Amino acid sequence: MTPPEAPAAQAGNTPPAVSVCLEVLKKRSDFLAAARARRQGTKGMMVQARHRGDDSGEIRVGFTCSKKVGNAVLRNRAKRRLREVARDVLLRDGQPGWDYVLIGRAGATVERDFASLKADLGYALKKLHGPT
Repeated sequence: MTPPEAPAAQAGNTPPAVSVCLEVLKKRSDFLAAARARRQGTKGMMVQARHRGDDSGEIRVGFTCSKKVGNAVLRNRAKRRLREVARDVLLRDGQPGWDYVLIGRAGATVERDFASLKADLGYALKKLHGPT
């Protein structure tokens, strides 16, 4: 017996994955450079941001969660939530030519409701891009 087919997703209704919209940071040196730059903490996450100073005009983002967040299941869940928040908020409020690192917080990133996580990232971006 074959399983029933899942309903086909309508074209244009689902946003593309983060890796399609934003370039994902993978090198340790990029994460360290962001760690030396500006940072803003919120209840749901810590956001580090730096202006690269190049003309590529793309937004790059990285995600990390330490073992303080919990076991591997909780860390992966936190990173999945951060990726979804980044897709929603950074495409709208992020600035081209900047690197962002979203760091999960113990308990809060996994347990906080999704709308509050999006509001946290929006608040952090306003503070980071505001007057120095």
